Amino acid sequence: MTEMTDGVLHTLFRTEQGGHEQVVLCQDRATGLKAVIAIHSTALGPALGGTRFHAYASDEEAVLDALNLSRGMSYKNAMAGLGLGGGKAVIIGDPDLIKTEDLLLAYGRFVESLGGRYVTACDVGTYVADMDVVARETRWATGRSPENGGAGDSSVLTAFGVFQGMRASAQHLWGDPTLRGRKVGVAGVGKVGHYLVEHLLADGAEVVITDVREESVRRILDKHPQVTAVADTDALIRTEGLDIYAPCALGGALNDETVPALTAKIVCGAANNQLAHPGIEKDLADRGILYAPDYVVNAGGVIQVADELHGFDFDRCKAKATKIFDTTLEIFARAKADGIPPAAAADRIAEQRMADGRAAKAAKAS
Repeated sequence: MTEMTDGVLHTLFRTEQGGHEQVVLCQDRATGLKAVIAIHSTALGPALGGTRFHAYASDEEAVLDALNLSRGMSYKNAMAGLGLGGGKAVIIGDPDLIKTEDLLLAYGRFVESLGGRYVTACDVGTYVADMDVVARETRWATGRSPENGGAGDSSVLTAFGVFQGMRASAQHLWGDPTLRGRKVGVAGVGKVGHYLVEHLLADGAEVVITDVREESVRRILDKHPQVTAVADTDALIRTEGLDIYAPCALGGALNDETVPALTAKIVCGAANNQLAHPGIEKDLADRGILYAPDYVVNAGGVIQVADELHGFDFDRCKAKATKIFDTTLEIFARAKADGIPPAAAADRIAEQRMADGRAAKAAKAS
């Protein structure tokens, strides 16, 4: 426990990845709930971010994931122009084994105890039905079902936003926003990935997929026999003639092993925290690979759930998500002008917006 605490405190207080406003460890022994709620920033408003339910290898890994994910949400929400800060929660454990109604209700009580500083939603391992349960104990749960006043499955607009980011990437690199005739590899065809495949096929792309869950692959192949499946991500990134690689599963997909092996010229996917460590964005640029920052292109989902706070309207959300195309092009232009990778350009824009938000709060307080 000492090693875990020292590691977490070091990250929080002594690294650039820290700087979080608040980290809450939640435990309810009666239900087996162990959770972490990390609030990175409320400079632009309440911290909004989903709840990940995952069987982590260690408690330290869970806390660090919450820290990284919540930081990413601050940047995502800033770039999406939502007037919201960044937060994230993780529930530790295999959802197939320990997820119960009572556990979710206990979690909802912890969210409510924060008084609106943190607004939750779905993420890996949690679904609309889960948010309906959580919402019975807190008013700060989004991603609920339409029957319960929510927006429903946020994966729909997440995939749509990634598709807009891909179109912008194609426009920037090849001068044409269409993906017709392009070979696109999608790693992870679950909640978001299968919707992305639909957009790609409708636009005339050739699609190659992989997923650790055989049933997810089979669902795609049964509906679209023209899609090709490969054994794993390692095979996918080495696919000959691949134009675009879309990581749509867990984070860290772009690392010291995968980047040198990539055959694609564009990386644009739905997964959060795709860059395994600082410096990977430069490695991509050095190889001539255009990287569309993950937290920019996958913001469609957070745009959708954030709208619940104002009375959900799907058409309004889709119009906002369509602007991901323009935002992505803006980042590529800033990167070229500043002579930096697109990930660094997006960070600069987001950080300036958060700094402006903090300054405005300070001025109002004085």
